[in-house]
This record gives sequence, C-alpha cells and structure tokens, in this order.
Amino acid sequence: MKSRREVLLGLLADGSLQSGAVLAASMQVSRAAVWKLVGELRDLGVHVESLPRRGYRLPRTVDLLDERKIRAAAGQQGTPLPAGLEVLFETDSTNLYLYDADPPAPGRPRVVFAELQRAGRGRRGRSWLAPFGSGIALSVAWTFAETPSGLPALGLAVGVSVAEALHRLGFAEVRVKWPNDIVWRNRKLGGLLLQMRSEVGGGASIVAGLGLNIALPAEARAALEGPGLLPATDLCEIHPERVPERNALAAALAAAMLAALAEFNDSGFAAFAARWAGLDALAGIRVRVSHGAESIEGQALGVETDGALRVAVADRIEHFYSGDVSLRPAGDERS
Repeated sequence: MKSRREVLLGLLADGSLQSGAVLAASMQVSRAAVWKLVGELRDLGVHVESLPRRGYRLPRTVDLLDERKIRAAAGQQGTPLPAGLEVLFETDSTNLYLYDADPPAPGRPRVVFAELQRAGRGRRGRSWLAPFGSGIALSVAWTFAETPSGLPALGLAVGVSVAEALHRLGFAEVRVKWPNDIVWRNRKLGGLLLQMRSEVGGGASIVAGLGLNIALPAEARAALEGPGLLPATDLCEIHPERVPERNALAAALAAAMLAALAEFNDSGFAAFAARWAGLDALAGIRVRVSHGAESIEGQALGVETDGALRVAVADRIEHFYSGDVSLRPAGDERS
C-alpha cells in the first residue's frame, strides 16, 4: 500500500500546478496535512515548489518508477524480469537493502529499484548522489550455486553489459573505465558497486548496484565535482532526443545486469574479455595510479582475467586491484 507521501508525489509528478485544496480533496486529507507532507518530501530531497495562494508543483515532469511499467517494458524488449522485482519508494541504499536480506536461491535473483535513496554508496565508501528523478538506482542480488572462476572480475563483466545496453539505446560512445565507472568522453555517467560473500558449500552470493544519471540538476553536478573525481554527465547531455522513458530504461538496465550474471555463471570473464577491450576507456593511454601517498605513472594495458588492471611502468608490468587504488589519466587532475 502506498504511503501518503508517495501518493502526493504521484499527483505532482506531471509537473502541473495544483492547489492545496485540490490535492487535499484527491487524497481525502486536510490542507494542513498536504502542507506537512510537502515538508516531508522536501526533507527527503524532493524539490517541491510552492506558489502563495496558488499551490504546489515539481520543477519538471518526472516519470515515476512503477513495477508494472518496468515489467511491461521488459516484456516488450523481449527480456522478462524475475518474480523477485521490487520498486521501493524510499530506502537508505538498494545495495544495503538486499545485502542485509537473506541471499536468494540460485536461479531466483532479486531486483530492487528505489525512487528515493537516502544513503547510496559508491566504491571505497563514497556516497552516491542521486537527486530525486534524476537517474536510476537499482541493485540485483544473485547467488552462484558454485563460485565461478575469476569472480573478482565480475564487476567488469556487469559494466560491459550495462555499456552494451546503452549502445543499443543509441548512446554509442559510452565506455567502461576500470574498475567500475560507466563513462562518456571521460565524464562519469554512472557507477557500479559489488558486494560479495561466500556461502557454505562453495557457492557465493553478490549484490550488484548501479547508479546511472539521466538528468542531473545543476546543483547536483556542482556537488559531484571534486579532486580526484571525474566530472559528471547524464544521458540528457549526451543525446537528449534518445533518452527513453524512465521505466523502459530501468527495464533495459536490469535485464542487462541479469544477463551478465547468467553469462558469467556459465563462462566466467572469458565471455567478456574481448568485449571489455573494445569498450575500455583507458586502453593504451598514460595513466597515474595512486595508492596511499604514492603514485605510479604508466601505460594502461587492459585487464587480467581476475580483474586486475595491467600498467606498463618502465620495464615491468604492474597489476592493480579494485579497492586498492584510485586512477586518473596522467596530466588530468579532474579524472
């Protein structure tokens, strides 16, 4: 059953100006209750405009995530989604929501979207800023009956499938940047976060989270700028005329992640190695790899089957692993 905040947001989602009296009548509550609910939405990060004696509205139309619409879009795309699909109105983190739950049985993955994410997480403990209606936040929980070889490279495989899905939607210049970024022209479009745990008997369960930017407000872009961070971008900046309806995009991304997990289960990273190489945003370029207070410069040479980044430094090859280093193209302090 929808909360009153969720119902109010649904009434405002078309961006039209609506009086407090009309909203109150629609919800069968008092105007004072509407005013209070507007305050609660604002506390959650939803920018609700109020015009004195006229009413309330959102700054723009927002396609709210809807389970039925996501399933319908997936069916039209020829990729039905599993029974374990949820759309949460609000949560701290979709990854945490699934990671704290019991792992799903093999062959019965769970997919969770959130309209409002209060404490989204990125790699190395960074927060993932996802203002209301500006992107897609989803996580997939999956259990491998037997731990596949090369499991540390799983995040790279998921990134490949996400980039390929965006190519099919017309965003042909999207690339993957080791270890977990989805990029366009050296700007960050999205990011992945994988959490893994071994299961008794040799299996393993994972939660794979994805945050992808659709239309970032200017203030959110500014907040994402900082030393050592890629500048942000979104689908509307890349090709505004090609941005699909939000539920259709959600369906395509979830299907891509599930397909990657199934393929990795069968073939490991071998099925993705050549595809990663074709999408590698760092292939052959000079990079600076920072580790603690030290940094090393060299030429990026792709990845190993275990997910390690290979870097040619003088007369040797160094290997770097996700979670141990930060990486930026040499000479570009922003990335």
